[in-house]
Amino acid sequence: MNISKNKKYQYLFFLIFSILTIFNGGNTNLFIQLNFIFLSLFFLVCLKDKNYSLHLNNFFINNKQSILLYILFLVYLILQIIPFPLNLLKFFSPEKYKYIALLGNNLYSPISFAPSNSYFQILNFTSLLLIIFICKMIFYTERHKYRFYYYLSLIGFITSAVATLFYLNGNPDILIFKNSNYKNSSTGFFINRTALAVFLIFCLIASFELLKSYEEKKNIQNSNYFIQKLYIRLFIAFISIGIITSFSRIGNFLLLITILFYLLNEILFVKKKNYSFKLIILLIIIFDVLILGIYFGSSEIINRFHLLKEEFITTSGAISSIKRLDIIKFGISEFNNFIFFGYGTGGFENLFKLKYANTSSQFANHTHADIIEFIGEFGLIGFFILLSSLFKFFFEKKNYSFVNVLLISYLIVILAFDFTLHIPIIQILFVMFFVLNKKLFS
Repeated sequence: MNISKNKKYQYLFFLIFSILTIFNGGNTNLFIQLNFIFLSLFFLVCLKDKNYSLHLNNFFINNKQSILLYILFLVYLILQIIPFPLNLLKFFSPEKYKYIALLGNNLYSPISFAPSNSYFQILNFTSLLLIIFICKMIFYTERHKYRFYYYLSLIGFITSAVATLFYLNGNPDILIFKNSNYKNSSTGFFINRTALAVFLIFCLIASFELLKSYEEKKNIQNSNYFIQKLYIRLFIAFISIGIITSFSRIGNFLLLITILFYLLNEILFVKKKNYSFKLIILLIIIFDVLILGIYFGSSEIINRFHLLKEEFITTSGAISSIKRLDIIKFGISEFNNFIFFGYGTGGFENLFKLKYANTSSQFANHTHADIIEFIGEFGLIGFFILLSSLFKFFFEKKNYSFVNVLLISYLIVILAFDFTLHIPIIQILFVMFFVLNKKLFS
C-alpha cells in the first residue's frame, strides 16, 4: 500500500467531513444529497485499489449477515416511497388510506407522508453504509484511527472556539450562520445547541483517547509527545467550554458521564495503572467542569434542568403552546396508528402539521425522543430489520471495547430524550466510532 496515497484518501475524507460539520452537520436535503454523491464517488475510487478491495472483501465475509440485513432495510425504505394502488395502500397503511380517501382524487399513494424527505433519508442511510465500507478500507490500522482522532480533536477545537466567540458576541447573524432561536447559547456551525454539544462530546472522546495513547508511550520524555499532549489538553479545554456554554442539558449530562466513565475505567478496570492519565482526568474535572462551568454560567445549566417540569406540563383545551410532553404523546399515538409499516422516514413533521394546523401556529419536526420517532417512521417491521442488522454488527461480544460501551450509554440517553440521532454528522460519528473501536481490529 502506498502510504502517501492512503494519507491523501484520509485527508479527502476529512475534507468531506469538515464540509458537513460547517453546514449544520449536513442536516439539509441538499447536503444529504451532496454527501451521498461524494461518498459514492469516493467509494468507487477506493474500490479500484486491490488492497482496499481486499480489506473490504474480508470485512464483508466477516459481517455478511449484518450487511445483507442492512441492505434489506434500505430496500424496505424504498418500498415506503413507491406509489401503491389504493387497495394495496389500505392493506399496508389503513391510516394513510383514510387521509388519502378524504382527498378523493388520488388513485395511487405511497406509505410515506413525506416521500421527498423519505427519498433523501434513503440516501442518508445508504451513505452510512458507504461510511462503514470506506472506514474499513482507509482506516485499517491503529495509527489510522488515532490520525482520525487527532483530526476530530482539531475540528472540535475550531468548532468550539467559533461557537464560544459567537456566543460572547451575542450570536450575530454572519453570512450562512444565522441563529434566531438560541441567542444566549453556543451553537457554532449548528442551528441547534444540543447538536453542537453532542458533536463536541465525540471530539472530547477523541481527545481523551489521544491523551491516553500518549501517556502509554514508553518514550514519554520525547519532546514531540510533550508538545502533542499540550495541544490536546488545549483542545479539551476549549471543547469543554463549547459544551458548557451550549447550555444543553443532554450535552452537559453526557460530558459528566464521559468524564466519570473514563475515571472509573482507569480506577477499576485498567490493569496497567496509568497515574498520569488519572491525574489529567482529575484536572479536567476541577478546571474544565468546575472552574469553567462556574465562570461561564453553571447557574444557567441548573435553571434549564429546572425548566424540565414546565416543558412536560400539558395544556388543556385548544393547544396554543405545544409542550414537549404533547409532542411525545403525539409520537406514541401515531406509532400506534402506523404500527407495522410506519409513516415514512422524515414524515413526522407532516403528520404533526396535519393534526395541529388549525390549533397552533407552532410546529414540531421531531419527537424529542428518537426511539419513538424511529419506530414510528420505520414501523415495527422496518425497525426490527434495522435493529437485527445493528445488533449483529455492533453488539456482538467480540466488538466490545470501552469506547463502544460509552457510545451505547450515549445511544440510550439520546434515544430516550432527544432527536440528535436524526442529524447526519452525529449518525456518521456513531458509526465511525463503533467501527474503529471494534475490539478485534483488523
